[in-house]
Amino acid sequence: MSMEAAVQLSPTTDHGAKLRVIYRAGSGEIHFDWPPDRVADALHDHLGTVWIDIDDPGAADNRGVEALLRDVFHFHPLAIEDALHDTHIPKIDDWGSYLYLVFSSIDFDPVTDALRLHELDIFLGSNYLVTYHNEPLAVLDRHRQNIELDPEHRLRQGPDHLLYHLLDMAVCQYLPAIEHLDEAIDAAQDEVFNDPTPQTLHAIFRIKRSAARVHRIIGPMREVLNRLARDPYKLVDEPHRVYFRDVYDHLVRLHDVSESLRDLIAGALDTYLSVSANRTNDIMKALTVVTVMFLPLSFLGGFFGMNFFGETMTFVSPMPKQALFWGTISLMAVTPWVMYRWVRKRGWY
Repeated sequence: MSMEAAVQLSPTTDHGAKLRVIYRAGSGEIHFDWPPDRVADALHDHLGTVWIDIDDPGAADNRGVEALLRDVFHFHPLAIEDALHDTHIPKIDDWGSYLYLVFSSIDFDPVTDALRLHELDIFLGSNYLVTYHNEPLAVLDRHRQNIELDPEHRLRQGPDHLLYHLLDMAVCQYLPAIEHLDEAIDAAQDEVFNDPTPQTLHAIFRIKRSAARVHRIIGPMREVLNRLARDPYKLVDEPHRVYFRDVYDHLVRLHDVSESLRDLIAGALDTYLSVSANRTNDIMKALTVVTVMFLPLSFLGGFFGMNFFGETMTFVSPMPKQALFWGTISLMAVTPWVMYRWVRKRGWY
């Protein structure tokens, strides 16, 4: 590795990639801050285990990362290109001497139900594990803390076991998010039945969008774990496949829960639309009843012109015009009540 690349990958660099290396030598000695410029020396220890975590905020613009992956690890240019450019689709590629994985970590805001996906690129070799990402990931910080708490147990079983612990923690991040979405849709359903508002519809669509993103990413991740658990990769020891199968089972359950969550969201949306339609029907029914109640009044007012004291009412003489006036008022007062009782008797309102 060149000195220029080593400087760019220094942990103290402000603008370049940050490299953190944990190295367990074949003799059992553990180094939590192995110098980045000595990564190649650690890789020559075929009995050791090396975890190289690359935080590259500059992404593809950082030539030091590309040089490290190409000249030190000798990764294929296509694998390097996939790592340096986000693909957003979990997958696994077998390159013979190493495996290349794309996995997804999440951040979830329970206040806004917003969900962010973070791509994590992973290279698994015979004695090394390389993780590459463009922004800090909490799952990697927890993974490092767990290694520091029990380094011998985490590192002595090899990089494939180290990969299992990392993927297991990444999958565990999805459970709180799905549980919160489940609770949020239950609250939205209660609101739909009690007092639906336009904000309720916005909340349903917000939850639907987050649930769709979770469901869309869990499917490919499940396939990645299925292949790690069942395909005969030479870089995954046979006894360790059962661990990946356990993570696969977790993803299967999460996938089933996300499926049911989508059904609940669709049901809540249909219920909201039905409740809104029923409320509209009730309003139209009330307005129609009022219109029917006052329809005879409109007829009487239009027919007689309400001019009881002019020359237009001479055909009703000798009936006193005052009696005709008060009779009409009485009829106009009684008619709406009679119409209302008739509508109630018919069961229309």
